[in-house]
Amino acid sequence: MEKERIKISVRNLVEFILRSGDLDVRKGTSADRKAMEKGSRIHRKIQKQMGHGYQAEVALNFLKDYDEFQIQIDGRADGILQWKEPVVIDEIKGVYRDVSFLEEPVEVHLAQAKCYAYIYGKKNKKERMGVQMTYCNLDTEEIRRFYQEYSMEKLEEWFEWLMDEYYQWELWRYRWSRKRNASMEGMEFPFPYREGQREVVTGVYRTLLRKKQLFLQAPTGVGKTMSTVFPAVRGLGEGLADKVFYLTARTVTGSVAKDAFLILKERGLSCKLLMITAKEKLCVLEEPECTPAACPRAKGHFDRVNEAVFQLLQERDVYDREVLLEYSRRYQVCPYEMCLDLAVWVDGIICDYNYVFDPNVQLKRFFGEGNKGNYIFLIDEAHNLVERGRKMYSADLYKEDFREMEELVKPRHKKLAAAMEKCNRQFLILKRECDTYRVIDGLGGLSIALMNVMGLLEEYLEVMEEGSSATKILDFYFKVRHFMNMYDLLDDNYVIYTEHDPQGRFHVKLFCINPGTNLQGCLDKGVGAVFFSATLLPVNYYKKLLSGREDDYAIYAKTPFRPEQKRILIGRDVSSRYTRRGPEEYGHISEYLYQTVKARSGNYMVFFPSYQMMEGVWEVFQETYGEQCEKERIKIQLQSPYMKEEDREKFLEEFNEERKKGTSLAGFCVMGGIFSEGIDLTGEKLIGAVIVGTGIPQIGNEREILMKYYQDRGENGFDHAYRLPGINKVFQAAGRVIRTVADRGVILLLDERFCSPDYRMLFPREWEDYVITTRTRVAQELKDFWKSGEESQ
Repeated sequence: MEKERIKISVRNLVEFILRSGDLDVRKGTSADRKAMEKGSRIHRKIQKQMGHGYQAEVALNFLKDYDEFQIQIDGRADGILQWKEPVVIDEIKGVYRDVSFLEEPVEVHLAQAKCYAYIYGKKNKKERMGVQMTYCNLDTEEIRRFYQEYSMEKLEEWFEWLMDEYYQWELWRYRWSRKRNASMEGMEFPFPYREGQREVVTGVYRTLLRKKQLFLQAPTGVGKTMSTVFPAVRGLGEGLADKVFYLTARTVTGSVAKDAFLILKERGLSCKLLMITAKEKLCVLEEPECTPAACPRAKGHFDRVNEAVFQLLQERDVYDREVLLEYSRRYQVCPYEMCLDLAVWVDGIICDYNYVFDPNVQLKRFFGEGNKGNYIFLIDEAHNLVERGRKMYSADLYKEDFREMEELVKPRHKKLAAAMEKCNRQFLILKRECDTYRVIDGLGGLSIALMNVMGLLEEYLEVMEEGSSATKILDFYFKVRHFMNMYDLLDDNYVIYTEHDPQGRFHVKLFCINPGTNLQGCLDKGVGAVFFSATLLPVNYYKKLLSGREDDYAIYAKTPFRPEQKRILIGRDVSSRYTRRGPEEYGHISEYLYQTVKARSGNYMVFFPSYQMMEGVWEVFQETYGEQCEKERIKIQLQSPYMKEEDREKFLEEFNEERKKGTSLAGFCVMGGIFSEGIDLTGEKLIGAVIVGTGIPQIGNEREILMKYYQDRGENGFDHAYRLPGINKVFQAAGRVIRTVADRGVILLLDERFCSPDYRMLFPREWEDYVITTRTRVAQELKDFWKSGEESQ
């Protein structure tokens, strides 16, 4: 049986085993692309100067055989001086530092050269090898060289030690993967299959087997989390992939995914599972400041972190916030950086969308340029990824920030201040041509001015002293860098516009209208993906905005719930249109609300399109029905835009508490807010949802730009900008009712527009039994529904 061959580059090998010293966010802030471009040019220039006997860019590799597997080391030596005796390996490094202050080579740089020297010397049967470190300043092109000779005996002793250190890690991985795979053999789905669930599990598995992508519309109750996690885990065991990323929009869904993995572990699965927590929630400081001066754990972090990670792998299987903080204290390392290192070795990762898709946050070790792996992506609540994707790949810059930065750096760096002033003048040209907002074809001279500012900022950051202004300048640099990175991505999926915001500040924005191409670029780093949600309709809309592939699969899962568990009523004599809003219409809405809550005692949620309308209806409701509600023990509580975590929990506790017989609770909430997604109130905890309005977003400049963008391409601009994002909020709010096969409840859609074909054609198939009603008939409709439930019991 052929042994497994593990490949690693010389650079990755030495940087992993030999890394040491402090964690310092200030280091490496310069744009990698610029440094690489400059470095490549310097490399070529130095290589040409070395004459004909100098071999440049020589590919070298070495294969080491172990009992369990083979490790192949690959690399490319910058240069080999074959005419010298002994033969010399030349390693060239471009740096921004003054090379005259270098006293000796950096250890990991020298280690790369020593690896190449050993590989070359071993293959060519040399007794001695020379190693030359060539450091060159990227700006001045000043060169400093260090030279050392080694016997092959010494090089071999050192190289064997390096390989033995790395072998321990790969031996652990080899043994663990076999234990993991064996634990999956014969593993069955952990529950009896619900209606339609077997088809979902099979569809997900086949998608991953064929290395494709799937859009899964999975109504509430299907059990979509386990239906996606189980076949993905089976895929790991069968070698279809070596890592599963479970991506979420919110912490609560991450916890549900963790529970699914734990259920499988209880049934025998061996699996290493990591939950990535945001840096701010892991940091031991009040505010993250990753410098050795500010954080004692940053001091010497890299001297200790490998031991911490190795012990974690030996001692634990599930790595959540508490575990990461515990080992961070034990080994005095940064918990967040340790978490990222741990990610390389685990089987499953539960994390926010950002860690895969956001160019500023994504895990570079997996998704950086040139990286690719056998990853499965499970994307929960995928409907949220449209707006999140737009934000990730959009960027804006404010004119006023350049003026502030100019004043801040002027005393220290006049050249940088002058470059800021040039940018400010370019902003002024754009500002004079803009009344409120204006779509423009390009940035004109601003792009060149920004490139100049970015280059000078990178130089300044290398010598910048600590302080509050340093933090401001660093933050500003990151904004400019992100803007220029997004500028490089500009294509037909973008619109550039200028705008005076409500505060009177002027900005330029690169607005990513369709993030599908950029998102797909990240997904292409893996081997398969599943987008799933209870509200992924219409599916073609989401396919265009999340993928763009034409060969993606789609499944519409059957609901396990019976039609008689719910009653969907559409109020055709009421509206939430702006032109109709006012006391009279609010009175009509209040009548519906009162009749609903009065029909049966219990808990209800009422969703409004805005806080303003919610408060307007509440005032009319209190004025009209306040006394009756008090007599009939009907309690009303309102969501606030200023709620803290404890306020949210208190709001939900009211629904979780057992209600006394004959009492009711109505929670007034905002559609698209914290209570319209991700909360799970089963049974009597919630028996009805009243949805006021179609959920369409407020009219704004970006919505109008979206609409025109699609209209210009012959598509329905209103659907893209307003109707489809709105109806998704409606679906999410309605999904709070009927969470289990034992639940019964009512859903009221209060807006005449729901009666129109434009909206009814968007309804999920589970809503086909809707009933159109009026204020005079709704009480009887509700009475009949609740009575039918009592009779069937």
